[in-house]
Parts: sequence; C-alpha cells; structure tokens
Amino acid sequence: MQVGDRWHLWKNLCEAALSEVKAHSACWATVLNAPIYDGPRAQTTLERWHQVHGLLEKGVGLLECARRLQLALNTVKRYARADRPERMLRVPKYRASLVDPYREHLRKRRSEDPGVPVQHLFEEIKALGFTGCLNLLHKYINQGRADADRRHISPRRLARMLLTRPDNLKPEQHELLAKLTAACPEMTQLAAGIRDFAPLLTPHTDNADALTHWIAQVRTADLPHLHAFTRGLDRDIQAVIAGLTLPYSNGPTEGVNTKTKRIARQMHGRAGFTLLRHRILLG
Repeated sequence: MQVGDRWHLWKNLCEAALSEVKAHSACWATVLNAPIYDGPRAQTTLERWHQVHGLLEKGVGLLECARRLQLALNTVKRYARADRPERMLRVPKYRASLVDPYREHLRKRRSEDPGVPVQHLFEEIKALGFTGCLNLLHKYINQGRADADRRHISPRRLARMLLTRPDNLKPEQHELLAKLTAACPEMTQLAAGIRDFAPLLTPHTDNADALTHWIAQVRTADLPHLHAFTRGLDRDIQAVIAGLTLPYSNGPTEGVNTKTKRIARQMHGRAGFTLLRHRILLG
C-alpha cells in the first residue's frame, strides 16, 4: 500500500498558497497602501497577458502560443491561468534597509512638512545613529517606503502568516492578517481553505470524506493555483487518503536520508566509504 507523505502534501499546499497570494497582490496591497510595479516591467507583463489571451481566444493552443510569442511553455501557462491582467502585477520586493529603524521619524517629518529637503532628513537621522549614505535615503523615499502606513510586507511573508498555526501568531499579526484576507473574496476563500486543510494532516478515519468535501469546496472558488493542487491530489488520491487516514509516515526515512547526506557532505574529499559506514551505524 502506498502512503502519501503528509509533509510533502503540506509543502505543495504552501507553494500553491504563495502563488495565490502573489496573484492577488493588487487586492491586499491596497490595504497597506503599498505600491504596485508600474514601470516598464509592469507594462511588458500586461502586454504579454493580452497577447497570450488574445491567442487563446482564437483557439490557439498553449504550446503554439509559446512558439509564436517565443516564451517558455510554463510562462504561457502562468499567464493563461490569470483571468485578469491585474493578477499578474506584483508588489516590489524590498530587502531590509538601514533606513527602516528611522521610517517613523521620516514619515512624521514628511507629513508635517511635505517639502522638507532630503538633505535635512539625512542630517536628522544621521544624528539619531543612521550609518547609511544619502543615496540610500533618496532611494528609500523614492520607493514610497517612508510614506506607507505600515511596513512593507512581501507575498512570502503574508503567505507565511496564512500558513502559520494561529496560536503562534502575535495579536498584531492576527489583526493584520484579518484585514489582508478581507481584501477580496478570493483571499478570504484562500484563508478558509488553508484553515480547513490543516486538521486533515492529523491522521483520522474520517479524513477521507473530509478531503473529498474540501476538494469540492475549493473548486467552487476562483483559486486556479489551488485547483492545480487538487488535480495533483486526484492523480494519486488513494495514497493521499492513506496518508491522511493511516498512522504511517515517511518522515523517519526522510530523516535518515537527510542525516546520511549531511554526513557525506562533511566527509566529502577527506574520507572513504568505510568511515561513512561507521559514522552512520555508530553515530
């Protein structure tokens, strides 16, 4: 009997959830007043979406679309999966900056005096301990990060909050998550889908019927990436049901494989199989 690995089931759901969060960036970003890419890259993305869907409406297949547009097939599939061009837009990816600790000071000063010179702001935060350069501050302000009501949040961070056990979230994270998931019906349905799937990872005999109900419920929502996840479940449904209803797990085997690879990397180029065998058997 084949038993699906529950860890990989959750991992696949995490990847699908992240893709859905990215696809709805234009929805939840409005809650944070976060900017959306609007430069040449965004224009190219929108043009490609219209090109792909224009060919699809004429009955052209995905493979032929990829050939005509000179794009990878997976790229064409990604554009075809988005029913609206706005779902291809993303929030900018900002890394941690030396200016972050002084964001509130900058925001307060710019709200009091919108015309304050950047050089004056630079001198002020430098007196507070800022160690960066003037160009870094210019870039930070031009990106709009100093005027946002909240700190920038990436799609990955939002997906992490959705996938984290609710008991492990802080009260402010609960509040922020509630606002972001209420940004559009799809985000609300995504949060509900994740919340309903998590208990299935605890093996129980009733999980077979619960999984069937969950798949049917997810497919009624406009969540194409979760639909792809459910199609993957259908392709190996018996092993998935066994993994959610039986106590057996592939975890110990995965753990032994990981440990063996770690030991082999430690010894790479310095020892042979005999020592590797002793370390595995006696370690």
